[in-house]
Amino acid sequence: MSALTLTAEQINGWVGLVLWPMFRVAGLLSILPALGGGEVPVRVRIALSFLITFLIVPSLAAMPEVDPLSADSIFISMQQLIIGVAMGLLVLFAFNAVTLAGESIAITMGLGFALMNDPQNGAQVPTVSQFYLMLATLLFLAFDGHHAILQLLNASFILLPVGQSLGADSLWILVRWGQVIFSGALAIALPALAAMLTVNIIMGVITRAAPQLNLFSVGFPITMTVGFAAIMFTLPTFQFSFENLLSMTQATIAEFLGS
Repeated sequence: MSALTLTAEQINGWVGLVLWPMFRVAGLLSILPALGGGEVPVRVRIALSFLITFLIVPSLAAMPEVDPLSADSIFISMQQLIIGVAMGLLVLFAFNAVTLAGESIAITMGLGFALMNDPQNGAQVPTVSQFYLMLATLLFLAFDGHHAILQLLNASFILLPVGQSLGADSLWILVRWGQVIFSGALAIALPALAAMLTVNIIMGVITRAAPQLNLFSVGFPITMTVGFAAIMFTLPTFQFSFENLLSMTQATIAEFLGS
């Protein structure tokens, strides 16, 4: 009975078949909200990267015949890592829009000083922003956004195979999508901000009519009460705005990969 022999070419092919796709998957999970990012332990992200890679590998095309220890292999590995990070960054921009919307509402209603630690961004954000961020994460999972992103990840190896460089417009698409942080935040926070602006105008008129009225002792409780009521009544519009934001994010990722 002859012993099983493996050639160096076969070993290099197997290493490349797993190594390069795993770099793209790990890059995506390094900053992807809900499934990755700072709130998920590193060991869990590494294990999830291995699991997703082994599920994707059977459907992949042939990899470039490159020595895993060569300079070309390092270049391909960095290329796959950049592609994965860019895909995760496009999704992260949508969640940053939610954080900015909550921060705008919190400052307007006088809760800008109530801060909480945000493990996803590694910074302190207002409590209202953290509330909106947790709500967005739950909606992201409820809308099967994580499944859609994983499907786009699998399709990325068809639209942008390993060894193929990004298109000339890829960086411009990534930079242009950064504006969604401000436009998405405005779309989410606009109903509540309009209510708060109305209250501030009314309080300004009352102050001019009765200058002896202590604005801080009367206006602050009213502003905070109206702010909480505005948040409660505008939650359905938040769901609609965030769903549109996720749809635009998926379309932008597809455009990024096809560029």
